[in-house]
Amino acid sequence: MSEKFHQGTFAGTVWNPEQYLKFSDHRNRSSGSVMNKLPYESDFNLWVREQASALRARQFNRLDYDNLIEEIEDMGKSEKRSLESYLERLIEHILKLKYWEAEYDRNYKHWQGEATNFRNQINRLLKRSPSLKKYMAEVYFDIYQDAIEARSKVFEIPEHKPIPLEKMLDKDFF
Repeated sequence: MSEKFHQGTFAGTVWNPEQYLKFSDHRNRSSGSVMNKLPYESDFNLWVREQASALRARQFNRLDYDNLIEEIEDMGKSEKRSLESYLERLIEHILKLKYWEAEYDRNYKHWQGEATNFRNQINRLLKRSPSLKKYMAEVYFDIYQDAIEARSKVFEIPEHKPIPLEKMLDKDFF
């Protein structure tokens, strides 16, 4: 059965299809169809704009608290994942510079450039979020071990003391 909506009057109120769809959406959220999903589920960009608008207008009753909290927490997780990735790439390139003798002459300039790039990315991230410095110090050893494990499958890395984080971040180290 196909429904057609026409603008009309009901009890003195002008009623149009968009209002019906909003009302229907509110009452039938569990139906699962795309049209009836919350903007968060069906149009993330629209949801973000609506949440920003509600915050700017201080209309807190319009906020989607559960999804807003989830997104804010995810932003913090994303920053941590970026930091971990940059740090692991930096360590891998330093290990290449230090231990991959067979490829050194051909690739050292590229590896130095990459190490500089990853240091810069880390520094930019830490400038935006200084509280991540503590997190970086906490995860450094595990990330270092992961990098050793991955690179040792490609070239030999002798037993050595881990390179301290401060040295790894020093722009003059390699």
